[in-house]
Amino acid sequence: MITSLQIGDSLQEIKLNPVSRLDLIKYAGASGDFNPIHTIDEEATSAGLPGIIAHGMWTMGNLAKLFTAYYDEGFIQDYEIRFSGMVFLNDVLTLKATLFEKLDDRLIFNVEATNENNQQVTKGTIVFAQY
Repeated sequence: MITSLQIGDSLQEIKLNPVSRLDLIKYAGASGDFNPIHTIDEEATSAGLPGIIAHGMWTMGNLAKLFTAYYDEGFIQDYEIRFSGMVFLNDVLTLKATLFEKLDDRLIFNVEATNENNQQVTKGTIVFAQY
């Protein structure tokens, strides 16, 4: 149960499959963000990038997977994220959440996504409200 966590405890980390072009094409369709730097190599390199990059919101959305097992106990009430690095094709992201604070019926977690080189690409906080 998420309510039994103590400050400093972490949720089970999630390691995603390598980022694929199909992941990003699907996300573009679902989100309406068709910026070609996310799906077309030539567009990304002509924009000065080393290759296509994942949508920041794709990474942010994946962080919510950390809480899927707990949706019978509550919901994500607030979400603040800062993108601190780029995510490229074939990157393998690890998602992490550590309980930072407990306030009445809310649990505040520090969250982050790191790549296979343990470089942080996204960080922030999630407020999980209990029913």
